Formats: sequence, structure tokens, C-alpha cells
Amino acid sequence: MSEVSKNSLEKILPQLKCHFTWDLFKEESVSSDLEDRVCNQIEFLNTEFKATMYNLLAYIKQHRGQNEAALECLQKAEEVIQREHADQAEIRSLVTWGNYAWVYYHMGRLSEAQVYADKVKQVCEKYSNRYSIECPELDSEEGWTLLRCGGKQNERAKVYFEKALEKKPNNPEFSAGLAIAMYRLDEKPPKQFSVSVLKQAIELSPDNQYVKVLLALKLQKINKEAEGEPLVGEALEKAPRQTDVLRSAAKFYKKKGDLDKAIELFQKALESLPDNSYICHQIACCYRAKEKQIQNAEDSEADKNREKIEELRKYARDYSNKAIEKGLNPIYAYSDLTELETEERFETTFREAERKQFHQGYSNFRDYQGKSEDTSVLHHLNVLTINTQSTEKEKVKYQPQNGAENQLPQNAPNYWYLQGLTHKMNGDLQQAAECFERELGRLLKNSPSGISSFFLPASELEEGRAEVGQGTDSSPPSELPDPGAETEKRERKGEEEAWNGHEGKKDGKAGVPQSELAD
Repeated sequence: MSEVSKNSLEKILPQLKCHFTWDLFKEESVSSDLEDRVCNQIEFLNTEFKATMYNLLAYIKQHRGQNEAALECLQKAEEVIQREHADQAEIRSLVTWGNYAWVYYHMGRLSEAQVYADKVKQVCEKYSNRYSIECPELDSEEGWTLLRCGGKQNERAKVYFEKALEKKPNNPEFSAGLAIAMYRLDEKPPKQFSVSVLKQAIELSPDNQYVKVLLALKLQKINKEAEGEPLVGEALEKAPRQTDVLRSAAKFYKKKGDLDKAIELFQKALESLPDNSYICHQIACCYRAKEKQIQNAEDSEADKNREKIEELRKYARDYSNKAIEKGLNPIYAYSDLTELETEERFETTFREAERKQFHQGYSNFRDYQGKSEDTSVLHHLNVLTINTQSTEKEKVKYQPQNGAENQLPQNAPNYWYLQGLTHKMNGDLQQAAECFERELGRLLKNSPSGISSFFLPASELEEGRAEVGQGTDSSPPSELPDPGAETEKRERKGEEEAWNGHEGKKDGKAGVPQSELAD
């Protein structure tokens, strides 16, 4: 193909409605387990709804440079469309053909890319357009794809489903997509707007087990847990292997306080998604919560269960380590676990005057930052509440716990914060507090209020002043991620990643409408 034809093709490709023109995600933002989740969905989807998932999988493959594998996925998508949507084969194939054109273009096979661009053109010209048309099926497919990518795409997905429903208001597939998008957007603060939409989606598609669990979770959040629990039981009975149902149901039972049931369901989901860090992390949190339940029992009973507590603590650490191995940031893995510790356990350790001095410094810091949210460092110091002005006899000099920590330079970002989390998990509260204080002191070195004197020894303060004299940037310190907010964010992301499908068959087979493609 000549260079002129290549230039012409490059003008055509952006006009095609397909994954390559939908601005889904940048290369660095593709999560490592996204492909596994998509493959898992393909395994459980009803046959007629697999084409959209194959299209998304093809896009992921090409994004990773696996062009031949991408072509295989597109071929499977074509086969499903021809078999399950024969009456709408041309319309349903437009996205797949657009993807074909883009993959061939990236492979340098320009003549084949032009063939598929021409196939799109032939269909669109029937509707007086050249390379794209407006129809509810294409809007729905784009909506499902955006919904599958989650995060900031949920609002866009909602718009496309609303647009599709304008043309076909009683379509079960479109209704279910809108319900999921509304559920995700209806979170902060918890509202009831999505309840009616979820109920309507279930009426139109009564075999959609995932939407049932979402409705149960929404009812639980608005204090109607008893109304939602039967929906969870029904969904688990009819879709016992769908990972989206398992994970969302596990979250329901976790919030209810039935931690054994939550662990059981998370572990079932982990069998299908063994490399999923979110599930490992959730299991760790459940074991930690079980430990907390026992510790809050009568003292005599807690003594009897000391061995059980140690066992639960071990399980929590094991699963937390697994989550880290599978890609979860250690800051979040450990901070979420330690959040389950109670402040009362440390209350008798520290003097009231010391707490007041710290909280005054904390208040000054918040005024300086101009923010109302706690940082991760402040969160942990607020629990430990230790004054750095303790006597040398009371202090224990910080020492790295292992050789691996020695390899991390002390000027690395969040160095003292990470070490503090490690000490806290090991029960070394004094050393943990000193590490958190050093991290906070570093953030505040250049504060005009002088608050860093609360947290840093004189030697480090002098060093900080010298740096300022040499022109060190004195801009306000950046805020570390708030563990509570990050936990909620990851839970919501987990919900988004959990869903598999929409309409299931009446025989109980797991499934999702054509594009039910996660937090």
C-alpha cells in the first residue's frame, strides 16, 4: 500500500467506533489482573454475551503487543456474533471490524486494515454515514466497555446507557448497565437513587444475579440489611461460581459481621482468580476483624482463646503478604490491617499531657495544610499518641528489621512511614511511633510554624535549616494517602472488578448481557 493510502487510512481509523477510539485507559494504567478477570467472565457468560468480552480481551492483548492473540480473540467475537445475533450481525460486528482494522494497522498490514475499514463503511453507508452510525446497541457496547474499565469511566458509561434506553426503554441489557453505573456513582454519601434503578433492572432481567447482590449491598448501606440478605442467598444459589457474585456477597457478609461466611466466599472467588491481590487483602482484613472480635470479648474468654488469636493473626499476615506478592502496595496492605487495632489498647501507655501536646501540634499542622483530611502518618500517630520528648531511657533506638530494609535508603519516599508500619505490625509500638514522627517531621521541616520541633531531633532540625538556607524548596508538604479513603476506594474498585455478567439463563447458568464487561 502506498504512503498516500496509509495517510488516508490514518484519517479513517479515528472515525471508527471501537475500543481503540474510546479512550479507555493508558498503557501504564492497565491492571495486571484485568486480563484474568476478563477471561474469567468469558468462562461464565452466556454464549450470546461473549462477543463484547472477546473484543475487550483483544484490545488488552494488542495493548500489550500480543497482536496475533488479539486477532484470535476478534475471530472468536465474530463467531459468537454470527451464531447468536444473526439478525443483527452487521450492526453487532461494527465494533469488531473496527478493532480488526486497528490491530492490522498496528501490525503494519495496511491492506488488511483497509479491508475491515471498508466493511464498516459498507454498513454505515446504508444509514447515510461513512464510518460510524448512531444506534443503541453500539451505545450499549461502549457503555459496558467503559463500565468494565471502572474508575472515572462510570459517569461516561451512565450517559451511554441512558442514551441507549431513550431508544429502547425496556431493554434488559441497557437497564442492567445503567443500574450498575448508578450504583457505583451513588456512593458518597450513600443515597437511594440507585435502588429504584436496580429494582427495575431485576424486574427486566430476573436471572441477573450480580445486580441482585448490588441491590442487597445498597439496601445494607441504607439500613435495610434484612431486606437485602435473601437476595444474596438467592444469587449464591443460582450462580455459585460467578466471581462477581461471590466477591460482592462476601462484602455483604463482611459488613454484616459474619466473617466466617465472608472468608468462605472470598476463598471460593480466589480459586478462580488466584492472582487477585484485592481478594487476598480482603481475606486478611476478615481474619484481623475476627481477632478483634475475640479481643473485645470478656478477659477470661480472651485468655482461653489466646492460641486462636495467634492463629488468626498468622492468617491475616499470611494473606496480607500474599496480597503484596500479587501487587498490592505494602502501605495499603499494612495500614488497612493496623486500622483494625483499637486505640484503647494503648490508652494506658501514655500520659494525658503528652497526648495534649501532640494533638496541639496535630491541630497546627492541619491549619498549616489547610485540609480537613488526616494523612496516613497522622492516622497512625493518632493511634499511638507518643511524645518524642520522652527520656532516652524510655526510647528504643530504631533498627531495621531485616537485611532487605537496610537496602532501602533513608531518603527514599515514605521510608520512615513504611518502617513504622512494619514495627506496628510486629507490636513494637514505641519504635513505630518514632518512625511515624520522623516521617511527619520531614514533611514539616520547612513549615514556618516550627512544628517540626515536635517530631525531629535537633540534629535533623539543623540539617533542615541548612537545606532551607541553600534554597531548598519550601512549598507545603505533599499529603500522603489517607488509609481510610484508600480502603474505601479499593473496596469500590473491588466491587467494580467483581462483576461478571447480566442476564443469566433460567437454568441457573451464570451469565451477563452482551456487554457486561471493575475499582
